[in-house]
Amino acid sequence: MAGEGKILTGREVTRDVEERTDVCVVGSGAGGAVVAARLAALGARVVVLEEGPWHRPEDSTLREGDAYPKLYQEHGQRATADLSIAVLQGRSVGGGTTVNWTTSFRTPDRVLAHWARVHGVEGLTPEALAPHFAAVEERLGIHEQPADEVNANNAALWNGAGKLGWERARVKRNVRGCQNLGYCGMGCPIGARTSMDQSYLPDALGHGARLYANTRAVRLEYRDRRVLAVHAEVLDPRTDKPTGKRVTVRPRAVILSGGAINTPVLLLRSRLDVSGRVGKRTFLHPVTAVAGLYRHRIEGWAGAPQSVASHQFADRGPGRVGFFLETSPVHPMLAGLSFPGFGEGHQELMARLPHAAALIALTIDGFLPDEKGGEVSVGSDGRVRLDYPIPEPVWEALREGTRALARIHLAAGAEAAVSFHEDPVEMRSEADLALLDRAPWEPLRVGLFTAHQLGGCAMGRDPEKSVVDAKLRMHGMDNVWVVDGSVFPTSLGVNPQLSIFGLAHWAAEQIAPHVR
Repeated sequence: MAGEGKILTGREVTRDVEERTDVCVVGSGAGGAVVAARLAALGARVVVLEEGPWHRPEDSTLREGDAYPKLYQEHGQRATADLSIAVLQGRSVGGGTTVNWTTSFRTPDRVLAHWARVHGVEGLTPEALAPHFAAVEERLGIHEQPADEVNANNAALWNGAGKLGWERARVKRNVRGCQNLGYCGMGCPIGARTSMDQSYLPDALGHGARLYANTRAVRLEYRDRRVLAVHAEVLDPRTDKPTGKRVTVRPRAVILSGGAINTPVLLLRSRLDVSGRVGKRTFLHPVTAVAGLYRHRIEGWAGAPQSVASHQFADRGPGRVGFFLETSPVHPMLAGLSFPGFGEGHQELMARLPHAAALIALTIDGFLPDEKGGEVSVGSDGRVRLDYPIPEPVWEALREGTRALARIHLAAGAEAAVSFHEDPVEMRSEADLALLDRAPWEPLRVGLFTAHQLGGCAMGRDPEKSVVDAKLRMHGMDNVWVVDGSVFPTSLGVNPQLSIFGLAHWAAEQIAPHVR
């Protein structure tokens, strides 16, 4: 296949296609792109199927109204079944890496130790993963954001945490030649983000891989312990509706990399759930936010979206859910959908947009002994369903995370800190923090979000409690691997993309002997 690599969009697939290949990778994001590139470089014939469009830097309009419908799952409208948590999840060639905010953390050592101790995940030690993280960081140019390139939105977190004496750090980002334009969530217009469409996917194509964009995998055909074919439908790039054309891939090995929602859904629609655990233990890093209103201009739509973080409260002791603190960009549409209040109150808050900074607290779910997380399933109407009942320890962490964010804003000099409740809590001094205890902490009464979907195909030793083994091969199947965020048995406590990159780089070595 060397020399034959190319991207075929839905417009170019004008007849039914059948591919016979060594490897079929479903999904072209953080997991799929890296494993496809490494296996192709080792000589495997690789076909990648991607549901989303091929979005090139020159296609960017820098308009939220164009980007969310085109580059996000369900046109940016995905949410939990009760609509209480908004779900931001990418959908394009490159997956979520084309729209995330570039923050890059290695998997914390304490998380790897927990997986080994509690979930029987063997072999994934810091020492085993270190060379894979290093290789990815080199390929993607991952480096710490310079101090003089921290925008005013992130400076609020840096300054406030510093005045409170809390841990803080500038984050590492996967960028080269970044001009800090602030449009990461809409697809980088200059190709400075080293997302998968700008890095590992071109590497894979250079070694002969073929990538079908606008091509949605709908069913796995299998017999006994082997998947025989991946059946996919072609979508019209203009309307996103099926064209009636089909792509059928007959591979020696299948690698599922559709993410923590779409991978379980594909398995469930294919009725391939050997362990009965597919879709279970889904974790979301549920997020709450606080807006700070400042006298000086913040202009949170400009500059790198995330360049500062604090893990002061990541470990809050036994029986308590930790949280970590970051920022969110403040673009008009995202703010309009997320900022609290109704009518005149919402209008007044939006009128102060240039002076608003947005901080977020991400809860670290999945580590308590009895914590079940959420569940991905397929509804009776055939649609994706994500249920996530929020347990009391997570509510407590959301409340305390909100309190911490408000304190940071006030310490940084904000005139007011405003919670994201339907009836916003406005805090102008530390004394006002007590108002949060009387606010309604329940679904649909406070704005909650997730951009980190994890779990649903958890790895582990016991087939009764996990979906894949410690080398990511599906229990009970000989030629199916899952390489994406769905395999994590808990959430991470950090932004997940680098954890997935490193895991995929490592996984390619585990899979290679089976496909060459």
